[in-house]
Amino acid sequence: MPLEILLVLVVGGIAGITAMLHLTGKSRLRMLTPESARSEWLRHAPDDAVIDVTVSHDGHAALIRTDAGNGLLWSFGADTVARHLLDFDLLEHPQGFEVQFHEFGAPKAIIHLDELERRHWQHLMEPA
Repeated sequence: MPLEILLVLVVGGIAGITAMLHLTGKSRLRMLTPESARSEWLRHAPDDAVIDVTVSHDGHAALIRTDAGNGLLWSFGADTVARHLLDFDLLEHPQGFEVQFHEFGAPKAIIHLDELERRHWQHLMEPA
């Protein structure tokens, strides 16, 4: 088979799979509820005892209080990412906050919050 035809088949196949995933809704951000945020946190950190869950109004992020300290859970496509809030910088962002982790695996997260949520989340994210 000529290389040109093989290249077209590979590129067409990848584009087709991408389109199919998008049209079936698999590319949408995960919506979190307090119950789903709790179970997702325990999936990432099974040894933690969850004390409280605060979900953002848009449903794409949650602030988790555990016996090991605070943590942040956010949507990353159809999946979630969870990080303990141990070593981070909290920066103002036009849409909410930018959390910069001092970690290679998750360098930053932008959390979309309204004005009322900003003050509340900033208070909850302050170190103990």
